[in-house]
Amino acid sequence: MPCEADPDTAQGDLPGALPPELRAELIAFRRDLHMHPELGNREFRTTAAVRERLEKAGLRPRTLTTGTGLICDIGRDSASYATSGRPVLALRADLDALPIPDTKTVPYRSTVPAMAHACGHDVHTTVVLGAGLVLAGLAEQGLLPHPVRLVFQPAEEVLPGGALDAIESGALDGVGRILAVHCDPKVEVGRIGLRIGPITSACDRLEVTLSGPGGHTARPHLTTDLVTAAARVATDVPALLARRVDTRSGLAVTWGRLEAGHACNVIPQDARLSGTVRCLDIQAWRDAPDAVHAAVDEVAGMHRAKSEISYVRGVPPVMNDPEVTGLLRRAMTARRGRYAVEDTEQSLGGEDFSWYLEHVPGAMARLGVRPVGDTTRRDLHCGDFDVDEGAIEVGVELFTAAALLDGNRM
Repeated sequence: MPCEADPDTAQGDLPGALPPELRAELIAFRRDLHMHPELGNREFRTTAAVRERLEKAGLRPRTLTTGTGLICDIGRDSASYATSGRPVLALRADLDALPIPDTKTVPYRSTVPAMAHACGHDVHTTVVLGAGLVLAGLAEQGLLPHPVRLVFQPAEEVLPGGALDAIESGALDGVGRILAVHCDPKVEVGRIGLRIGPITSACDRLEVTLSGPGGHTARPHLTTDLVTAAARVATDVPALLARRVDTRSGLAVTWGRLEAGHACNVIPQDARLSGTVRCLDIQAWRDAPDAVHAAVDEVAGMHRAKSEISYVRGVPPVMNDPEVTGLLRRAMTARRGRYAVEDTEQSLGGEDFSWYLEHVPGAMARLGVRPVGDTTRRDLHCGDFDVDEGAIEVGVELFTAAALLDGNRM
């Protein structure tokens, strides 16, 4: 069922509502993407599907220089647009999926083994596509007050993020503001979550290799016990950092993989750990590499293990601009009433949308995808992740209202 607006506060006369036939098409489009997920920088089928639909609408998308991802301008053919001199409003989506199996039993579950749209990027892509199609129709009617750019970027899940490739390909040329949404299974469908300032956190990747002479488990005193050393690094490094970094910065090291050994009676000669370093505070993020290196070396040294560290810089926090966040609030209120907007907290998740905000002001909204009344707890990056597809309509109408309200500002 379509999500109902609040009739007391929503502005029903604002153009750009999603037609029922396009709503059905977009749901089918999202399901097709969901069935055919592609990893970062390999989104060839996804890119082709988006391109085909935009071209069918008479638009002229161009592929990024990396070979996947698209940029498409709407409304730039008009002479009045070309001479206005106003910066363009950009709407950003990400295309890639995750290397995890889809464990759902729905008809549109992933057909690709060990690969799934478990973060909602299929929804993000469909929302920006739908908004583009609606805005293109408004432009043909002379109802789009200012040009809009659609940015479909690859590789959001690949540090340091495909946003950098999109920017290198000219995604921000002439752009004055940029908007995005991210699926949030904690927010009910029909609502969005907003926050001024940091809404996500910095995220880096950490790889640690420990080495030393192995041997028989009967004589650990003659070896470097790398299993124990790896276990202590896994537990002691996060604890040590918690006492050496201001707790208000929210710096957290979380391990996702630990590998050591092949037999029960053999102490191995190497061990490997990998995980993420997340941080709420921008200054603590800048200081994190030195602090993490020192903590790993100290703990490994206590167990006579040599340590090699690969610290891969990821993304800074997404810093929502106050004025652009206000635009999203006004747009959602115009469509669905003031009760459709809720405050949200800063998460420890990372998002490469932050790279765009290093260049232009912008804001990301959390798009509610939890079915009304559903108390099932689902999270991003899990194989059973799914959405209430009514969120597509909400996202499209949010973006189209934002484009209209932004274009009419003085």
